[in-house]
Amino acid sequence: MITKNEEHCIGRCLDSVSFADEIIVLDSESSDQTAEIARSKGAQVFSSSDWPGFGPQKNRALALAKGRWILSIDADEVVTPELSRAITEIVATRPNEGSPQTLCYWLNRKSLYCGKVIHYGDWRNDRVLRLFLRDSARFTNDLVHERVECDGPHGSLSGYLWHESVVTPTEFKEKVTRYAKLGAISLRARGKGGRLSALVHGGWSFFRGYLLRAGFLDGSRGLDIARQNARGTFLRYLWAAQSDKKD
Repeated sequence: MITKNEEHCIGRCLDSVSFADEIIVLDSESSDQTAEIARSKGAQVFSSSDWPGFGPQKNRALALAKGRWILSIDADEVVTPELSRAITEIVATRPNEGSPQTLCYWLNRKSLYCGKVIHYGDWRNDRVLRLFLRDSARFTNDLVHERVECDGPHGSLSGYLWHESVVTPTEFKEKVTRYAKLGAISLRARGKGGRLSALVHGGWSFFRGYLLRAGFLDGSRGLDIARQNARGTFLRYLWAAQSDKKD
Protein backbone atom coordinates (compact mmCIF):
# COMPACT_ATOMS: atom_id res chain seq x y z
CA MET A 1 0.00 0.00 0.00
CA ILE A 2 1.16 3.53 -0.76
CA THR A 3 -0.22 6.40 1.30
CA LYS A 4 -0.42 10.17 1.73
CA ASN A 5 -2.64 11.65 4.47
CA GLU A 6 -5.04 8.71 4.74
CA GLU A 7 -5.89 8.84 8.46
CA HIS A 8 -9.62 9.02 7.70
CA CYS A 9 -9.70 5.58 6.06
CA ILE A 10 -6.50 3.57 6.55
CA GLY A 11 -7.64 1.99 9.82
CA ARG A 12 -10.67 0.31 8.21
CA CYS A 13 -8.55 -0.81 5.30
CA LEU A 14 -5.86 -2.42 7.44
CA ASP A 15 -8.41 -4.09 9.69
CA SER A 16 -9.85 -5.80 6.60
CA VAL A 17 -6.46 -7.31 5.66
CA SER A 18 -5.50 -8.52 9.16
CA PHE A 19 -5.14 -12.01 7.64
CA ALA A 20 -1.93 -10.92 5.88
CA ASP A 21 1.41 -12.25 7.16
CA GLU A 22 3.07 -8.95 6.28
CA ILE A 23 1.71 -5.46 5.68
CA ILE A 24 3.89 -2.96 3.85
CA VAL A 25 2.98 0.74 3.83
CA LEU A 26 5.11 3.15 1.80
CA ASP A 27 4.13 6.62 3.00
CA SER A 28 4.84 9.91 1.23
CA GLU A 29 5.60 11.92 4.37
CA SER A 30 2.01 12.27 5.53
CA SER A 31 1.32 15.29 7.73
CA ASP A 32 -1.50 13.53 9.60
CA GLN A 33 -1.61 10.33 11.68
CA THR A 34 -1.44 7.90 8.75
CA ALA A 35 1.91 6.38 9.69
CA GLU A 36 1.03 6.09 13.38
CA ILE A 37 -2.28 4.38 12.66
CA ALA A 38 -0.62 1.98 10.23
CA ARG A 39 2.00 0.99 12.81
CA SER A 40 -0.70 0.46 15.42
CA LYS A 41 -2.33 -2.01 13.03
CA GLY A 42 0.89 -4.01 12.68
CA ALA A 43 2.13 -2.56 9.41
CA GLN A 44 5.77 -1.97 8.52
CA VAL A 45 5.88 1.69 7.54
CA PHE A 46 8.52 3.09 5.19
CA SER A 47 8.86 6.72 4.12
CA SER A 48 9.50 8.22 0.70
CA SER A 49 10.50 11.87 0.31
CA ASP A 50 10.00 12.15 -3.46
CA TRP A 51 7.04 11.35 -5.69
CA PRO A 52 7.79 9.47 -8.94
CA GLY A 53 4.14 8.75 -9.79
CA PHE A 54 1.67 6.06 -8.76
CA GLY A 55 3.13 3.22 -10.82
CA PRO A 56 6.79 3.69 -9.83
CA GLN A 57 5.81 4.27 -6.20
CA LYS A 58 3.83 1.02 -6.09
CA ASN A 59 6.79 -0.83 -7.59
CA ARG A 60 8.91 0.57 -4.76
CA ALA A 61 6.42 -0.81 -2.25
CA LEU A 62 6.41 -4.13 -4.11
CA ALA A 63 10.19 -4.34 -3.79
CA LEU A 64 9.88 -4.01 0.00
CA ALA A 65 7.53 -7.00 0.32
CA LYS A 66 8.93 -10.46 1.05
CA GLY A 67 5.83 -12.63 0.72
CA ARG A 68 5.25 -15.11 -2.10
CA TRP A 69 1.79 -13.69 -2.81
CA ILE A 70 1.12 -9.96 -3.06
CA LEU A 71 -2.21 -8.21 -2.46
CA SER A 72 -2.11 -4.61 -3.61
CA ILE A 73 -4.73 -2.41 -1.97
CA ASP A 74 -5.41 1.30 -1.69
CA ALA A 75 -6.07 2.97 1.65
CA ASP A 76 -9.65 3.83 0.66
CA GLU A 77 -10.52 0.18 -0.09
CA VAL A 78 -11.85 -2.54 2.20
CA VAL A 79 -11.68 -6.32 1.66
CA THR A 80 -15.03 -8.00 2.36
CA PRO A 81 -15.10 -11.21 4.46
CA GLU A 82 -16.01 -13.29 1.39
CA LEU A 83 -13.05 -11.91 -0.56
CA SER A 84 -10.81 -12.40 2.47
CA ARG A 85 -11.71 -16.10 2.57
CA ALA A 86 -11.12 -16.46 -1.16
CA ILE A 87 -7.69 -14.85 -0.90
CA THR A 88 -6.54 -16.96 2.05
CA GLU A 89 -7.68 -20.14 0.28
CA ILE A 90 -5.62 -19.26 -2.79
CA VAL A 91 -2.54 -18.41 -0.76
CA ALA A 92 -2.81 -21.63 1.24
CA THR A 93 -3.22 -23.86 -1.84
CA ARG A 94 -0.12 -25.44 -3.29
CA PRO A 95 0.09 -25.44 -7.10
CA ASN A 96 -0.80 -28.73 -8.78
CA GLU A 97 2.21 -30.42 -10.31
CA GLY A 98 2.01 -30.81 -14.06
CA SER A 99 -0.66 -28.12 -14.53
CA PRO A 100 -0.24 -24.40 -15.18
CA GLN A 101 -0.59 -22.27 -12.08
CA THR A 102 -2.75 -19.17 -12.03
CA LEU A 103 -0.32 -16.34 -11.38
CA CYS A 104 -2.70 -13.44 -10.75
CA TYR A 105 -6.33 -12.80 -9.86
CA TRP A 106 -9.00 -10.24 -10.71
CA LEU A 107 -10.93 -8.80 -7.78
CA ASN A 108 -14.43 -7.39 -8.22
CA ARG A 109 -14.80 -3.87 -6.86
CA LYS A 110 -17.80 -1.76 -5.89
CA SER A 111 -17.26 1.99 -5.64
CA LEU A 112 -19.03 4.42 -3.34
CA TYR A 113 -19.65 8.07 -4.07
CA CYS A 114 -20.42 10.15 -0.97
CA GLY A 115 -21.46 6.99 0.87
CA LYS A 116 -23.70 5.50 -1.85
CA VAL A 117 -22.83 2.46 -3.97
CA ILE A 118 -22.63 3.26 -7.68
CA HIS A 119 -24.20 0.66 -10.00
CA TYR A 120 -23.96 2.27 -13.44
CA GLY A 121 -21.83 4.60 -15.54
CA ASP A 122 -18.05 4.38 -15.81
CA TRP A 123 -17.76 2.95 -12.31
CA ARG A 124 -19.96 -0.10 -12.92
CA ASN A 125 -18.72 -3.67 -13.40
CA ASP A 126 -15.33 -2.64 -12.05
CA ARG A 127 -12.60 -5.22 -11.53
CA VAL A 128 -8.92 -4.82 -10.76
CA LEU A 129 -5.92 -7.15 -11.00
CA ARG A 130 -4.56 -7.04 -7.46
CA LEU A 131 -3.53 -10.51 -6.19
CA PHE A 132 -0.44 -12.01 -7.81
CA LEU A 133 2.71 -14.04 -7.29
CA ARG A 134 5.38 -11.46 -6.51
CA ASP A 135 7.91 -12.60 -9.16
CA SER A 136 5.28 -12.84 -11.91
CA ALA A 137 3.94 -9.28 -12.09
CA ARG A 138 4.71 -5.62 -11.57
CA PHE A 139 3.02 -2.26 -11.95
CA THR A 140 3.22 -0.19 -15.09
CA ASN A 141 5.25 3.00 -14.76
CA ASP A 142 2.26 5.25 -15.46
CA LEU A 143 2.15 8.41 -13.36
CA VAL A 144 -1.56 7.83 -12.76
CA HIS A 145 -4.07 5.04 -13.50
CA GLU A 146 -1.33 2.45 -13.18
CA ARG A 147 -2.16 -1.23 -13.52
CA VAL A 148 -0.65 -4.61 -12.76
CA GLU A 149 1.02 -6.39 -15.68
CA CYS A 150 1.09 -10.19 -15.49
CA ASP A 151 1.75 -12.44 -18.49
CA GLY A 152 0.69 -15.69 -16.85
CA PRO A 153 -2.74 -17.30 -16.43
CA HIS A 154 -5.40 -15.07 -14.80
CA GLY A 155 -8.20 -16.06 -12.46
CA SER A 156 -11.07 -14.33 -10.62
CA LEU A 157 -12.11 -14.42 -6.98
CA SER A 158 -15.50 -14.17 -5.30
CA GLY A 159 -16.32 -11.31 -2.96
CA TYR A 160 -15.66 -7.60 -3.35
CA LEU A 161 -13.34 -4.75 -2.66
CA TRP A 162 -15.37 -1.83 -1.32
CA HIS A 163 -13.89 1.38 -2.70
CA GLU A 164 -14.89 4.61 -0.99
CA SER A 165 -13.57 6.67 -3.84
CA VAL A 166 -14.69 10.10 -2.65
CA VAL A 167 -16.47 11.40 0.44
CA THR A 168 -17.50 14.87 -0.77
CA PRO A 169 -18.06 16.51 -4.19
CA THR A 170 -15.29 18.99 -3.38
CA GLU A 171 -12.84 16.18 -2.75
CA PHE A 172 -13.85 14.57 -6.04
CA LYS A 173 -13.25 17.80 -7.98
CA GLU A 174 -9.82 18.23 -6.42
CA LYS A 175 -8.92 14.60 -7.11
CA VAL A 176 -9.98 14.89 -10.76
CA THR A 177 -7.87 18.04 -11.19
CA ARG A 178 -4.82 16.39 -9.60
CA TYR A 179 -5.12 13.29 -11.79
CA ALA A 180 -5.66 15.42 -14.90
CA LYS A 181 -2.34 17.17 -14.33
CA LEU A 182 -0.54 13.85 -14.07
CA GLY A 183 -2.37 12.40 -17.06
CA ALA A 184 -1.45 15.44 -19.15
CA ILE A 185 2.23 14.67 -18.66
CA SER A 186 1.79 11.18 -20.11
CA LEU A 187 -0.28 12.44 -23.05
CA ARG A 188 2.27 15.15 -23.81
CA ALA A 189 5.06 12.56 -23.90
CA ARG A 190 3.06 10.69 -26.55
CA GLY A 191 2.54 13.82 -28.63
CA LYS A 192 -1.18 14.05 -27.90
CA GLY A 193 -3.40 16.88 -26.71
CA GLY A 194 -4.98 20.12 -27.88
CA ARG A 195 -8.27 21.99 -27.53
CA LEU A 196 -10.07 20.02 -30.25
CA SER A 197 -8.95 16.70 -28.76
CA ALA A 198 -10.02 17.95 -25.34
CA LEU A 199 -13.51 18.80 -26.60
CA VAL A 200 -13.94 15.51 -28.48
CA HIS A 201 -12.61 13.24 -25.73
CA GLY A 202 -14.34 15.17 -22.95
CA GLY A 203 -17.66 15.07 -24.76
CA TRP A 204 -17.31 11.37 -25.50
CA SER A 205 -16.47 10.68 -21.85
CA PHE A 206 -19.72 12.29 -20.70
CA PHE A 207 -21.82 10.60 -23.39
CA ARG A 208 -20.33 7.18 -22.63
CA GLY A 209 -20.63 7.39 -18.85
CA TYR A 210 -23.98 9.12 -18.51
CA LEU A 211 -25.92 7.71 -21.47
CA LEU A 212 -24.29 4.61 -22.98
CA ARG A 213 -23.45 3.13 -19.58
CA ALA A 214 -26.65 4.44 -18.00
CA GLY A 215 -25.02 6.63 -15.38
CA PHE A 216 -28.29 8.58 -15.20
CA LEU A 217 -29.79 5.62 -13.31
CA ASP A 218 -27.58 6.55 -10.34
CA GLY A 219 -29.40 9.88 -10.12
CA SER A 220 -27.56 13.05 -9.14
CA ARG A 221 -24.47 11.08 -8.16
CA GLY A 222 -24.34 9.53 -11.62
CA LEU A 223 -24.53 12.99 -13.15
CA ASP A 224 -21.75 14.29 -10.88
CA ILE A 225 -19.49 11.38 -11.79
CA ALA A 226 -20.11 11.76 -15.53
CA ARG A 227 -19.54 15.52 -15.40
CA GLN A 228 -16.33 15.29 -13.39
CA ASN A 229 -14.95 12.44 -15.50
CA ALA A 230 -15.63 14.52 -18.62
CA ARG A 231 -14.02 17.55 -16.99
CA GLY A 232 -10.93 15.55 -16.08
CA THR A 233 -10.62 14.17 -19.60
CA PHE A 234 -11.03 17.65 -21.10
CA LEU A 235 -8.36 19.16 -18.84
CA ARG A 236 -5.97 16.27 -19.43
CA TYR A 237 -5.99 16.78 -23.21
CA LEU A 238 -6.03 20.58 -22.94
CA TRP A 239 -3.08 20.74 -20.56
CA ALA A 240 -1.13 18.13 -22.55
CA ALA A 241 -0.73 20.74 -25.29
CA GLN A 242 0.57 23.35 -22.86
CA SER A 243 4.25 22.64 -22.34
CA ASP A 244 4.47 25.35 -19.71
CA LYS A 245 1.72 23.76 -17.59
CA LYS A 246 3.16 23.13 -14.14
CA ASP A 247 2.37 19.97 -12.16
